[in-house]
Amino acid sequence: MYSYSLLEPGCYYIIQEKELEPLKLIKINLESDHCHFISRYDETEVMEWKKKDAPIFDIIELLSDDKVKAWEKTYFNQDAFNYEEDED
Repeated sequence: MYSYSLLEPGCYYIIQEKELEPLKLIKINLESDHCHFISRYDETEVMEWKKKDAPIFDIIELLSDDKVKAWEKTYFNQDAFNYEEDED
């Protein structure tokens, strides 16, 4: 069992908070004395505070800069569609 205290600000992690839960991608935005302010990426970005001693079942991976860039291209462009005007 791990905790949020192990995670570094500015880094992206794939974690599993509880044993049977799906994996989550998070970014540690800010560290205070007792908490982390994180972004959690689901269908939309959710920002929330987590206590440093809050449990994490598993820290799957610390994403490299290259992986973050590839993920950002996919995540932030998923709603971009090319629309063509109908010709009447």
